[in-house]
Amino acid sequence: MSISENLKRGVTELVLLGLLTQQDMYGYEMAQALQQRSGGRFVLLESSMYPTLYRLEDRGYVSTRQELVGKRRTRMYYHLEPAGAEYLRANLEEYMEMQAGVRAILKSCNLGGAAP
Repeated sequence: MSISENLKRGVTELVLLGLLTQQDMYGYEMAQALQQRSGGRFVLLESSMYPTLYRLEDRGYVSTRQELVGKRRTRMYYHLEPAGAEYLRANLEEYMEMQAGVRAILKSCNLGGAAP
């Protein structure tokens, strides 16, 4: 697994919950929003996203509702629950602290936060 894939796995919960702070969304919509809002730098296949969403639902951080689309097809919309908002807040704080620490280390190595 590449470094970028490992990094992506580490922040997938954060970005999915972040999207849900703005509105309820269905899977494909979330995948498209991640790609669009990241300028194409964060591409997450739906098949990789659903296990994370199921985990978040099992923990009570998100809930789901089905909506009929057309005559026969349904979409599963994900909704951020208050416990999920609190989980996001705590993890976002931890992520920002870790990111600041990594930047400080790289800067101390005269890398300025950029790879050599």
